Amino acid sequence: MNEPNLKKFWENYWKQLNHSKLIRYLLLFAFGWAIIQVLAYFETVIIIFIFAAIVAFLLNYPVQWVSRFLPRSISVLLVFLLSLLILVGLIATIGFAILSQAEQLLSQAPQFLEFIISLLEKIQETLNNWNFQVDFEALEAQVREQATAGIGAGLATLHGLVSNLIDLIIIAVVAFFMLLDGKRVWNFVLKAFPDRIRQELNEAIQYNFLGFFWGRLLLSIFFGVSVYIVFIIIDLPYALLLAAIAGVFDLIPGIGATIGISLVSIIALPQGIWLSLQVLVGCILLQQVEENLLMPRIMQGSINMNPVFMFFALLVGARVAGLVGVFLSIPLAGVLISLFDIKEMQGK
Repeated sequence: MNEPNLKKFWENYWKQLNHSKLIRYLLLFAFGWAIIQVLAYFETVIIIFIFAAIVAFLLNYPVQWVSRFLPRSISVLLVFLLSLLILVGLIATIGFAILSQAEQLLSQAPQFLEFIISLLEKIQETLNNWNFQVDFEALEAQVREQATAGIGAGLATLHGLVSNLIDLIIIAVVAFFMLLDGKRVWNFVLKAFPDRIRQELNEAIQYNFLGFFWGRLLLSIFFGVSVYIVFIIIDLPYALLLAAIAGVFDLIPGIGATIGISLVSIIALPQGIWLSLQVLVGCILLQQVEENLLMPRIMQGSINMNPVFMFFALLVGARVAGLVGVFLSIPLAGVLISLFDIKEMQGK
């Protein structure tokens, strides 16, 4: 391209990129940067209030139904106490059963490590017989180091669940008061934004943020329960724990279910390669049912995002706020994309 044509190309490009688009992209970048800084600085407080808001949103549906027969304050109290009773019952039964299986699994971690090492040695021997000279000693040392660190992290996580009981109580209390008078608080927050975007912001948060968590929760419950049934059928040890792991990872959009399935299949590997393959195939089939049959109906209208930007948001969220950032990054990005109506970042 000669110089006159190149100059003409850039002139046309800058004409197409008018001031309004440029300002919109700059505002989007500044707004995203500001959100990242706020999340990083007030991480603990924001996490508590965000999860309290999610709990309040989920409980608001039964509260609205009960409010048709009783005053709202009484409806909130009844639904909250009933939910608390159900939660305590689940923790006392399923929760302690999962913790018990997790402790048993961690106690068998040395045997699992030896199985992986022996498997690597067999692979090395087979490759050497085929005249492929490989040495897995460095890899074996890395596996031992990572496994030891993973066992320590697993034990710390189990103890952390108990130590975070105070945070859970605070979340429950805040969620209760949000149910009672959350609408006025939300209207107060909306006053910080210009009048012309308040309605759009409210709808964007409902569809992308709150709708996302409600949809992901339903999908993850389905996936966790269905894989648990499969694990019981194939007689897989630690079925409840492994199903819980798969269901929790399924909360992460995009790649979460794949990570959960891979992790569960690896954990089941010492029980036998055939059993691990059964776990892998069963989970993949259920994942396809979830993504192709249930997700289009449950998640309809909640998240409209190009997969490339979805994974970008996941990586940024993980870098800024760790696991919590992974869960919050997609709905936050969806709110920004809907609010600024960025067609290029939306899905088909």
